[in-house]
Amino acid sequence: MLGGLFVAAGAHAILHAKRYAAQAEPLADQVAPLLKSIDSRLPTEAKSLVQINGVVQVGAGLMLATGTAPRPAAAVLAGTLIPATVVNYPFWTMSNGTARREAQLHFAKNLGLLGGLLLAAADTAGSPSLSWRTQRALRNAKKKVTTSEN
Repeated sequence: MLGGLFVAAGAHAILHAKRYAAQAEPLADQVAPLLKSIDSRLPTEAKSLVQINGVVQVGAGLMLATGTAPRPAAAVLAGTLIPATVVNYPFWTMSNGTARREAQLHFAKNLGLLGGLLLAAADTAGSPSLSWRTQRALRNAKKKVTTSEN
């Protein structure tokens, strides 16, 4: 269900990128120098960045929804949610009380979604984590070395 939300949001961003581009312009202006320093061919205009974010959300949302690599998909979605939240709900810049409260509510909702995505990214579905397995393998190897020395 969590992935489906991002599929819908990403598709909306792709189809209506112009609508979000004006809001994304300040953030796009801030990341443009970084993108240009990485590769001058990377897009830096707000509309393109909104569309790219939307494509990533659709792809990772589908992966999360279908259980295909859910941990990496959730991590990627968390990464897309942060700039989208900052751009769409900048309550700290609003003076109108009603609009500010509404933006704060949506901002808080997105923080809750971010928490869910971080939990999904860390969830091992009952299997031991890679870190635990590595530590266990090292412990077992150490025991074998100690036992064989005696």
